[in-house]
Amino acid sequence: MVRNIDLAEELAQDALVTALAEWPRTGVPANPGAWLMAAAKRRAIDWVRRDRMRERKHEEIARTLDESDGTAGPELWAIEAAMDDDLGDELLGLIFTACHPMLSPDARAALTLRVVGGLTTDEIARAFLTSEAAIAQRIVRAKKAIAKAGLTFEVPRGAERAVRLPSVLEVIYLIFNEGYAATAGEDLVRPALAQEAQRLGRILAGLMPEDAEVLGLLALMEIQASRLSARTGPDGAFVPLTEQDRARWDQLLIGRGLDALARAEALAKASGECDGPYVLQAALAACHARARRAADTDWPRIAALYDRLRVAMPSPVVDLNRAIAHSMAYGPEAGLRLVDEIANAGILRDYAPLPAAKGDFLFRAGRLAEARVEFKAAAALTRNVRERAFLLARADACDRKQ
Repeated sequence: MVRNIDLAEELAQDALVTALAEWPRTGVPANPGAWLMAAAKRRAIDWVRRDRMRERKHEEIARTLDESDGTAGPELWAIEAAMDDDLGDELLGLIFTACHPMLSPDARAALTLRVVGGLTTDEIARAFLTSEAAIAQRIVRAKKAIAKAGLTFEVPRGAERAVRLPSVLEVIYLIFNEGYAATAGEDLVRPALAQEAQRLGRILAGLMPEDAEVLGLLALMEIQASRLSARTGPDGAFVPLTEQDRARWDQLLIGRGLDALARAEALAKASGECDGPYVLQAALAACHARARRAADTDWPRIAALYDRLRVAMPSPVVDLNRAIAHSMAYGPEAGLRLVDEIANAGILRDYAPLPAAKGDFLFRAGRLAEARVEFKAAAALTRNVRERAFLLARADACDRKQ
């Protein structure tokens, strides 16, 4: 509404402060979200009144506000409807709005994840394999750049929307990943985050049914989400993919994912662009979904898909997952050769899955003392309580097996 990130955050915080003061006295309202929105809108109206001469756009909005009682009237809803477009979802519209092409891809993704996605700077930092301070600075610089350029925040249309699509897909998948594998805290998974990302993916696929990468992302999320309930045991402990009870996998989500993948692959083949990153990742997930038992997994195909993915989407994390796939397809020594190359590069120095993977390769190769060291190192790096307990248990297993 106000087309300004800093002001929107300030208005939202003012509304929360007002709630903290009033609700203990008056009680929590029946619809807390609507109460907070109305309180923030009243402050937005006041702000528009004070600064209506400064910006033409704010003056236009202010003239149509219902000023009779200081609350948001039907005219304000008319403004929101006019500002909306055919995306049909407020959150998806905000993500497109915040992924402004003036910003670098990393800056727009970090800003959108923080302001719209609600992830903390620490969670974003771990997703980008960098420090929390670096992400905080990236967000501050993005806000300053937007303010200096005098940009207004509006939902893009047409060609402008297409330019922003890759960043939007990245943001939605990073939100999903934080739900699928929480970077910190007591819980291994955060299903609400994953479900919200899936909801956005379904809406986007409905709006862009001829885009292979949109369908690929949807397929990837649906198939991965099918395993959410099987990723933890009754006590909340982590259960690795190869040990999961596949009867607990959600077959409806798998069916949806495989259907979306089939459509994505058909579109990619027709266009001659078969190596889209999300389509490839969905194909990887499908290999696991189609295997009734862990022993039935087609690891050589997975390794080959990772060989293609590292070309389409160069990344040290992709390289690590490729090393895991090669270790499963061709033996732990093959994985060790690849993981040592990654370790020597130093990019994943503080990334817990790196020593965890190396520990697994060493364990399977019978080098138990070395494996124990790697599992301990991985446990020291992770911020997730459940993941740490799993890694320490694997370290203890090395002692028991010796």
